[in-house]
Amino acid sequence: MSFMMRNLVKETISKTGERVRLMGWVAVRRDHGKIIFIDLRDRSGIIQLVFIPKDAELYKAADALRPEWVIEIEGVVQKRPKGMENREIETGEVEIPVERLEVLNKSETPPFDIAGVGMEIDEEIRLKYRYLDLRRPRLQKNLRMRAEFLNHIRSFLISHDFLEVETPMLTKSTPEGSRDFVVPSRLHPGEFYALPQSPQQYKQLLMVAGFERYFQIARALRDEDLRADRGFEHTQIDLEMSFVEREHVMKLVEEMVTYSAEKIGRKIKEKPFPIFTYKDAMEKFGADKFDLRSDREKKDGGLAFAWVVDFPVFEKTEGGGWTYGHNPFTGMKKEDEEGFLSGTADLEGLVSLQYDLVCNGHEVAGGGIRINRAEVLKKVFEVIGHTDDKIHSEFGHMLEAFCYGAPPHGGIALGVERFLMMLAGESYLREVQAFPMTSGGKIAVMDAPSELTAKQLKELNLKIDK
Repeated sequence: MSFMMRNLVKETISKTGERVRLMGWVAVRRDHGKIIFIDLRDRSGIIQLVFIPKDAELYKAADALRPEWVIEIEGVVQKRPKGMENREIETGEVEIPVERLEVLNKSETPPFDIAGVGMEIDEEIRLKYRYLDLRRPRLQKNLRMRAEFLNHIRSFLISHDFLEVETPMLTKSTPEGSRDFVVPSRLHPGEFYALPQSPQQYKQLLMVAGFERYFQIARALRDEDLRADRGFEHTQIDLEMSFVEREHVMKLVEEMVTYSAEKIGRKIKEKPFPIFTYKDAMEKFGADKFDLRSDREKKDGGLAFAWVVDFPVFEKTEGGGWTYGHNPFTGMKKEDEEGFLSGTADLEGLVSLQYDLVCNGHEVAGGGIRINRAEVLKKVFEVIGHTDDKIHSEFGHMLEAFCYGAPPHGGIALGVERFLMMLAGESYLREVQAFPMTSGGKIAVMDAPSELTAKQLKELNLKIDK
């Protein structure tokens, strides 16, 4: 391996006449008569390498090269002959006649074509060999877009005085909607942690703690039925603010989304975002998530955002009882709280302070102004059928915290993968994730989930009932 500094492929554009040292993968090999052309790929792009028979040993080494071999080369960058440029790649006006070649590692023949889009390949095969699938230019572009988008989000929030705080991944199982993924405790036999469905309770506790503006790029895990736009785990941009009303949060989130989407070159159909009540949305679109684009606009990569507000606080269950419309921590209009506490309010008519953000037919964010009074939160749990013992067992820590000067607060969680599906024009979450699950709930590249050994089960005081 040479001691000369390594160059990236994209740097060759400005290095005509200069000697460079490149490392990467053999993307494509083409033989044109006696000349061998190799497309070399690294993280920054693709460039054409040229081998001629003049140097017999070098030419013989080039003749042995196969797709996905890892190589190192040196040579002087030169302009391609007139009429031989390739307008489809960034380096299409230059090429490198190779003067030195070293094979850094060989590769077996990949199980599928890496150069194409990849949608025609069986999902199980693609995800089993995800490390090869990720070499695909489309997926490389998607994951770079993901990183760039999150970087803009983080920069925006920090510039608006938000503090990034991490919350625990091992927490308590509470009935907030979806099934929990649970983790057995070795030190506390018979007891279990839960993986967080969201940082909901922790971020509210941070408001009680006086941080006022929190955010986190958070992992959330829910044992839900899988579909194209929903998986067991996802990432959310989670934020919470104290001393705000609904319109304050919506305005800031709209600015954040607009700033970050336009920074990566996406066009937004309408600003400010239109606002629909839940009732109006259901009457006009038949659903609370909808697509405001015309047929022509659906082809131009634009983003049609809209807010949906004024959801019901409670909804009837099939058994005739009540459940919460969003989550139990979402507040109702302040003027309705006293009637709710006294039992004189019409439960079906209570309007929540929830707000959802939809884009191109998908819900991409949901949030609300929270309950900050212990007696109101306790009453919500009573209405949905929890006993006093259950309320204090599962949510006593929140009720107690709200007794120590909890400020009015609210926030939102934006689903990163769903949002990136819109930005990248993809139809499946897996196309914007590095190592997604299969539709059957497996991490194919790791063959997970898998069984535990007898020793592990004994340490955890677990027995498997088969």
